Amino acid sequence: MVTADDDNGSGRRLAWLAASAMLIQPNSPLSKLACFPRYHPGCAHRRDQGRRSELALSKKMVARRFVVSYNGTELPIDYDTEDGFEVLKFQIFSLTSVPPDEQKLTAGDRDILITEESDLVAISEGLRLVSIEDGTVEKQESIQQLGQSDEELARMLQAEEEALFFEQFQSNEGAKEFEQRIRPYVDQVLQYEDPVRQEAARKSVPVEEIQEKALVSLAKEGNFKPSKDKEDHSFLLQLLIWFKQSFSWVNSPPCDNCGRATRNIGMGAPLPSESKFGASRVELYRCNFCSCITRFPRYNDPLKLLETRRGRCGEWANCFTLYCRAFGYEARLTLDFTDHVWTECFSHLLGRWMHLDPCEGIYDNPLLYERGWDKKLDYVIAIARDGVYDVTKRYTRKWPEVLSRRKITTESSASVFLSSLTKELRAGYSSKLLEHRDMKELEELESGLHTQVDSSLSLPGRQSGDVEWRMARRELGSNEQNSPSISSCPVRKCVDVHVTNIYNAFALLLSLQYENAISKGEAISALQTLKSLFVDLRAAPFKVRKAFLSSTLRLSEEVLFCLKELCTALSLKDQFGSDGRLCVSLADDPVQTSLALPVALDLVDEIIENFDILCGKDAPQFPTFDRISSGFVLASGEELPVGISTSAFDGCRMTKWEEPNGAKGCWLLYKVANDQRLDLKSYDLMSANDAPERDPMEWVVEGSNDGGLSWTVLDKRSSQLFEKRFQRRSFRVETTSLCNAFRFNFISVRDPNATSRFQIGSINLYSKASIKS
Repeated sequence: MVTADDDNGSGRRLAWLAASAMLIQPNSPLSKLACFPRYHPGCAHRRDQGRRSELALSKKMVARRFVVSYNGTELPIDYDTEDGFEVLKFQIFSLTSVPPDEQKLTAGDRDILITEESDLVAISEGLRLVSIEDGTVEKQESIQQLGQSDEELARMLQAEEEALFFEQFQSNEGAKEFEQRIRPYVDQVLQYEDPVRQEAARKSVPVEEIQEKALVSLAKEGNFKPSKDKEDHSFLLQLLIWFKQSFSWVNSPPCDNCGRATRNIGMGAPLPSESKFGASRVELYRCNFCSCITRFPRYNDPLKLLETRRGRCGEWANCFTLYCRAFGYEARLTLDFTDHVWTECFSHLLGRWMHLDPCEGIYDNPLLYERGWDKKLDYVIAIARDGVYDVTKRYTRKWPEVLSRRKITTESSASVFLSSLTKELRAGYSSKLLEHRDMKELEELESGLHTQVDSSLSLPGRQSGDVEWRMARRELGSNEQNSPSISSCPVRKCVDVHVTNIYNAFALLLSLQYENAISKGEAISALQTLKSLFVDLRAAPFKVRKAFLSSTLRLSEEVLFCLKELCTALSLKDQFGSDGRLCVSLADDPVQTSLALPVALDLVDEIIENFDILCGKDAPQFPTFDRISSGFVLASGEELPVGISTSAFDGCRMTKWEEPNGAKGCWLLYKVANDQRLDLKSYDLMSANDAPERDPMEWVVEGSNDGGLSWTVLDKRSSQLFEKRFQRRSFRVETTSLCNAFRFNFISVRDPNATSRFQIGSINLYSKASIKS
């Protein structure tokens, strides 16, 4: 380390720092008197992007690692050439304390001098640093150059004092701006503790429906007896999904008069009825057809948002954070100074704070903004009832870059303000527990900065809002379409025995009609009766499900046998009451029925809609016996939380496997349970609920008899089109091979130029025979 310890050297360093402070603000009158480079003294990583050289901007960014030799020590520096020469010198200053204007850098064996004009891409990685002002005599001579007389020296010291005063003034002004950005959100967050608002929030939520979905999502993972922490965690995720589906995004509101499209014409003053609910801003829109004016108040009171259920990211995060508090979760409103807002909740299951973005329906993915949206973050502040926290480090793996953009105030001033505000909010709370949680979070944030980012994991650009709006905000992201060569997904187990049992029961019913044991009319009547029964069961509370069949209904013994098989598959029981009606009710765990009932309802709908096709002159094509179940699935990629790989095997229409980067190639591997060897007879695929451009068009099916070490092609398909949504297509496999693993290589989607994504609604595999190894 080189620091001058004599009076003159200290004075020069002080002068350098003071002059730097004067030049932080380009419009400062004192900046015109200084002749020093514009560096900020508060942080070694900070740079002035306004003075980045044109040469650096004209060059393509290249990541370099230089090794700087100084005073017998070698110092490694990671550096992007896009940042320019000044930033490199500033990074060296942070490691050596040699100010940038005192640095002389040379490269290579010939000690070639490096200047701002040097090609930082081409120079060697070995650099040597020497300090220009290395010695007391030179420093004194340098001071003498500024002025020989005591009077001139006094004037210089006076200028230093004024510069330091100005720096303090700048810091105070920045601290005020920082506080003004955060204070209003504190009042907003404290509204979430209002019992009236919390009760109103709970009343607007279909609690039992969300609870059922939470338990079903755990059951699909094989967990039918979850702990409280797991159930609470799952409920929170289902609350997020429900909110995403029930809240409306507003680009421009529909016309209040005719309901048609409008265009923005500016801002208006809020009415008293709007100000009452915190609408300090009102956007005005004119209808494109009837010319009527529609007002769009930007309400800040979450109580009002429970009523309107619409807005943009501010309204979404505001209202969703209230919902989280209403259901007892420790929640924070998280403010991104680059213009976004989301929620954080403490997960007892994970033992840490978890990111939730209600606009995107994404959770626990904090790098979404930096890596997906390509945001240039600076400050991310989490605001809760018991404190205000700087959580920026959770959302970045480029901390030095982020730090260079934090220019509102000094780091120490920001920290002092947040600590003071937190102390103010914690009056009346037990501070010991909170302080322990704070320490754990600080450790997590620091360790997270050094966590290796999975390069195969691709995060999407922003999805909420129209394309023009997202483009204007530069939040579309990089839109990379590279399919990963290896999977970043976990191996998942298919919990789908109930699907196979339901298919078998319906296959039995249709085989009766095919064998003329019952007529076509009787078969259709039985299907309609079953549909009515399933609809009644679905409408009943899931913990006490019960439904009745009319006493006037006459069913043959064959149909009654099929009904009993279905009841068993659905964890239901049937018995005749004293009034002659057949009562169908829960036989066991209600979650088992909740898991199976949507499968049966979707299947009976599909059979009724396609009866003549599925049950023509030939044997029924679908459903058939011998569906393979309970295997393990690994995919090249998947969309959390609802587009996971096992969704292709759960038998439900409205779920799907979605691969975010699969348009130009993706794969799914299915390993048979218990290492059975199966001869694949056929398979069927169903198109998903939307976006036909994501449908598979070309694929290869392979089989392996050694668990995936080697593969044999079983079937190839190309130029395949799904003509409608939820269309099921069956494919017979002609190649005979006993396999314990199967792999789908999806080569292309219907329109890879229109999307980066792949999706499939359903995959079913059918076997001829099985042999245990």
